[in-house]
Amino acid sequence: MFPYPEHFKYAAPPVATSIMVIWALLSQLVLPPGSLIGLVPLFFLFPGIIVIHILLIWDAQGMKRLDQCFYSLIHGPLAFVVWTFTIMHVGGNGFS
Repeated sequence: MFPYPEHFKYAAPPVATSIMVIWALLSQLVLPPGSLIGLVPLFFLFPGIIVIHILLIWDAQGMKRLDQCFYSLIHGPLAFVVWTFTIMHVGGNGFS
């Protein structure tokens, strides 16, 4: 169906991280600080990113599996930092 399905599959974790940032910015504008409607999707997005990375590692074969491991070791901590700051941004003054 897609001309390059591998590239779409590899782009899923950064796209999920981008959705996390966009959701945090939009929910801060629309919802009150600390709203559960704004926080709950964020709580599911980071574990979803980890699951996507695990599926990418599982699906890869040969040396591509090692490449996917490095990809997840680089993107995982970066996504965790972004996830933490999006939760703090949506949470408002709830952490102080």
